[in-house]
Amino acid sequence: MTVLLEKRLDTPKAVQIGVSYEKSETAAVREAIAGFNTDAICFVLFFMPDHLDPERVSNEFARQMSSATVFGCSTAGQITAQGYEKDALLVIAFPRRHFRCSSALIKPLKPLSIERTANRVKVLADRFPRTGNWKTVALVIADGMSKQEDLLVAALNAGLGEIPVFGGSAGNGLAFGETYVSHGGHAHRNAALVLLIETDLSFRGIGFNHFQPTSRQMVVTRAVPEERLVLDINGVPAAREYARYVNCPVEELSPQVFAENPVLIRSGKSWHVRAIQQVEESGGLSFLSAIDDGLVLTLGQGREILQTLDSGLEHFRDRNLKPDFIIGFDCYLRRLEIEQKHLADDVSAILRENHVFGFNTYGEQHLGVHVNQTFIGVAFYPPSLGALY
Repeated sequence: MTVLLEKRLDTPKAVQIGVSYEKSETAAVREAIAGFNTDAICFVLFFMPDHLDPERVSNEFARQMSSATVFGCSTAGQITAQGYEKDALLVIAFPRRHFRCSSALIKPLKPLSIERTANRVKVLADRFPRTGNWKTVALVIADGMSKQEDLLVAALNAGLGEIPVFGGSAGNGLAFGETYVSHGGHAHRNAALVLLIETDLSFRGIGFNHFQPTSRQMVVTRAVPEERLVLDINGVPAAREYARYVNCPVEELSPQVFAENPVLIRSGKSWHVRAIQQVEESGGLSFLSAIDDGLVLTLGQGREILQTLDSGLEHFRDRNLKPDFIIGFDCYLRRLEIEQKHLADDVSAILRENHVFGFNTYGEQHLGVHVNQTFIGVAFYPPSLGALY
């Protein structure tokens, strides 16, 4: 069944939203875009569930919307007008009256040259004509299994200068298998999608998590940085030592345990989450962000996740006016914790109330830093508010 949301009073006015739960790629794309005014569309962004094939979905968009530019990715869950979902093909259509777009496909993503990538996106930005008082924001979606996002966002930050960069890593449910980005009618692995979006809508970047540091610290004493693999912590096999810190038998370590007991690193005055993906057969721990020998890890302690989500989004309701819509990149580990605590309905209500649309990620990109277990987004406001970013 298709859900087309453009005309409902409690949904965005500046973009069109479509959702389909069909099981075949052809039917899902057809229903999700039903009712779209294709002649008015600048570009389309889609987020897809596990049961659909990424290449077939990309092909179907190219076939059924041949006049539109379409981008998208595989996910670890979707955020629709209903809140958290797992089986929805979510489509957002951005009209030309409010948006212009230029794109680049960074492929291969691994190995990545920071210098070449920075130069490429600088050229992309330099060749992107400016429109009056419109402002530009960059969105990035990367292969979530590439382990290159830290280098990628550093390159984008260097190349794009003052253009703010936000985004998320594509997912594959909880399978941690192949993840894809869609560009040019095809699905790509080992790649990243970079979108420069110019808009007359005011916007503000969003970034927050619900963790604070404790006094418990540990040191990475043996690691394989290029694989984001920690072999030893405090001179002890990493999984065993981490399990001791969180008072959990090593054989019971799981994504749910990692979600509720993250490790943090300090960068200036800020704390960023370095999320653990899984326990390796070697007894090491695989991470979702950059890791290195000698890195000091601080065990994090969660604050009330509903309150931090509500207050975090409330901050962006300027002048008692909610954003028209928010593009949200929400870590799948946050969702795991929320579901384990039976809070999914409450969180979905908050997401609905704030017009959040997006997906659950394998990592988030925020102003030049790759992070985990964080809500990242861009809130778009009506043009009459003027520049907010």
